[in-house]
Amino acid sequence: MARGTPPVPRDATRGATRRRPIRTARANGHKVLMCTGRSKAENPPELTEIGFDGMIGGNGSYVEVNDQIVMHVHIDADQCRHIVDWCHARGLEFYLESNNGLFASENFRAAARPVLQLYMGRKGVENAGQLETDDVMHGVIYGGELYRDDVNKVSFILSSYQDYLDAVRDFPDMKVGTWGGAGETALFGDMGVKDIDKARAVRVAVEALGADMADTVAMGDAKVDIPMFEACATSVCMGSGGEEARAAADFVTTRVDDDGLWNAFSHLHLI
Repeated sequence: MARGTPPVPRDATRGATRRRPIRTARANGHKVLMCTGRSKAENPPELTEIGFDGMIGGNGSYVEVNDQIVMHVHIDADQCRHIVDWCHARGLEFYLESNNGLFASENFRAAARPVLQLYMGRKGVENAGQLETDDVMHGVIYGGELYRDDVNKVSFILSSYQDYLDAVRDFPDMKVGTWGGAGETALFGDMGVKDIDKARAVRVAVEALGADMADTVAMGDAKVDIPMFEACATSVCMGSGGEEARAAADFVTTRVDDDGLWNAFSHLHLI
């Protein structure tokens, strides 16, 4: 395994530009794990059908290697209830990210549409302004139970950056972050289990593989990927990545839809 276990960025979901480098690297004997903020239920078929040696999900709360679960940490039921009640009290729409589905709040579909259109537009997706919520998100369940004990993390639509700041204040027992942009341009807040991140999850996955951290490659595009960049031997930011992620990476490849994975894998002699 010459450079190890390169995780795949959040937006690597469609087309031959994703399949070809991943399948070629695996055919060359490398282990490729998906590493994502998504929970397992959110992965669309076209992503899972590419074929991986494992998955790190929920920003590090879930680790699966060779179809075996090796780590899974949940938000507990009391924390979930607190988050749901807090979002309802503030009028914030949200979804609970579980491997059993994405359980959305009452008005999430309509409220999320313009936010996700903006998010996908920032990712460079053509005709982003015509997308519906369910075009962007796979596995959403409407009308489901919101007080749960199987939640990996929770994402909520920010009405302003103050919602994030207040969440940090009100949930000292949680890991609170943002996504969809840097700083005050963020679109979503999220909450997960404290002291869980992608770096810890990568170490767990590498140990389960019987591999060595000296042979690891991290690939990502967001601030949440920086701990993983720091933990792995080599780090690559996708061309669509944010400024902080680009600065933290060893090098920057092209965008995913511009053969970013193939170019990075070639540069690293994985293919």
